[in-house]
Formats: sequence, structure tokens, C-alpha cells
Amino acid sequence: MRRRQGSAIPVLYGGFLATRASSPSAGRHNRSVTRALVIENDPKAGIERLGDWLAGGGLELEILRPHAGDQLPEDLSGYVAFVVLGGAQDAFGAPDGTPGAPWFPQVERLLRKAVKDRVATLGVCLGAQLLAQAMGGTVGRAKNGPNIGARFVARRDAAERDPLWAAVPLGPDAIQWHFDEVTELPLNATLLAASPRWPHQAFRVGDRAWGIQFHIECGLETIATWARNDAGTLAELGTDPETVIAECAAVMGEVEETWKPFAERFAALATGRTPGPLTLIDLPPR
Repeated sequence: MRRRQGSAIPVLYGGFLATRASSPSAGRHNRSVTRALVIENDPKAGIERLGDWLAGGGLELEILRPHAGDQLPEDLSGYVAFVVLGGAQDAFGAPDGTPGAPWFPQVERLLRKAVKDRVATLGVCLGAQLLAQAMGGTVGRAKNGPNIGARFVARRDAAERDPLWAAVPLGPDAIQWHFDEVTELPLNATLLAASPRWPHQAFRVGDRAWGIQFHIECGLETIATWARNDAGTLAELGTDPETVIAECAAVMGEVEETWKPFAERFAALATGRTPGPLTLIDLPPR
């Protein structure tokens, strides 16, 4: 996605006072710690209902907004989960090496630490692209052009052995809004969902870090804002804001039916209330 600007302060979602654990492993070894760090890259791409679902699943969300000046931590001490949201910026840098946003190098460092330390991680749209890039994959302009609107994604066979994706339907509805894409997955990443023209729709790196190219978090008001802001692009694609808004509205119930339980499974895995990915991922192929 692509958009910017706003102002805010760090927020703890769910009404709990956040305190930093004393060592990098303290939070992850103490099941009473349920904090999740959320990075909002763009004020027009907030956590919205995904925040409700994760909080309902038992996570306390601490939301940092680097676009508004919030400083990112050096590590993930005291957090059991890490969520990186979407945004208007390019995940890849400019030809002169300038990053898509000044804080992206630190986000990528945190993503690498999350994978290494097995912190449950979810990257959404731009967040998925940053995860792929941080782990050695590549991101670029979508070869088949922008992917916008209500679309289904196709679950791959590997999803059967994934703790988040095993219960997802074969062709779930999702909201697409991206101009860039993961052009090459990181080495040893597992592809979990695809679509004919934009093949890398969901993937896992390691056993506790997931990326989804599509949006599950946004409400209809946000979609309407995106559609009106991108009216020129929609005209080039042969459609218009009202049509896209109506198409998205028609699937919002199905989106929630699929992705609310997905978010709750992520929260359960992060807080240690499920057996964890080894139960499923390590099963031999059938």
C-alpha cells in the first residue's frame, strides 16, 4: 500500500499498564505477560478491528506510531507478539539507498530478532513485505499491476500443517490493496496462500512469523477513504470507488468470519495457550 502522516502517542490497547520486562527472554518465558508490540506505519492504515480481535484473544497491544515520532525499541524484551501494519510507503528503498521510511531499517532489525527469538509475528501488507525483505526476500512493483478490492486467495497444501492456516477455508475472501509485492520469498520460507496474478499472498518464515499481503484489519470507512484517494488508479483499472466499496462491503461478513478466528489463534499461540507450531509443522507430509 502507499499513504502517510498523522500524530499520536504510544497506546496500550485493552486498558492495561505496560511495563518493560527486565531481560529479552523474561516476557516470553512468563505466560502472564501478554503484551504485543504493534507498529503503525501510516495513520490511514491502523489496526482497527484486528486490534479488537487480538485484544479479545488475550493480547495487550502497545501501538507505536513512528510516523508521528514514536521511537522504536532496540529489541522485543517483554513482548510475546509483534505486529507490523501496512502503509503507503514502498518497502524497498530508493536507488540511492534511501529507505521507504526512516524507521524501516529498525523495523527490519526487529523482524529479524523476532524470527531468531521465535516471537510470534504477523506482518500485514507492507508489514509482510518488510518481513520478507528483512529475511532475504525481495520486494518490487507488482508485475501485474495494482491489486485492489475484494478478492479470494487460494490456500496452498502447506497450510494444512500450519497452526494459523490449517483452519482457514480453501479460498477465503480478503481485502486487497497493494501496488507492490513480494517478488521472491526468503530462503526456506513456506508459501501458504497464493492468487493467479499475485502469487505470494501469505507465507511463514521460521515457525512463528507470518506475512499476509492482503488486509484483514480495515473497516469499510477506511476502504472508502482508500478508494476515493486512489480514484485515478481505479479508473485505469476500469472501475470506480463506489463499485469497489460495494464489492468490499459485500464480503465484510465473510472476512470477519474467517480472519477473526485467525487473529484469535495468533493470540493464543503468542500467549502459550496452544501447543504451538511444532505440533503441526513437524508432522510428516501425507
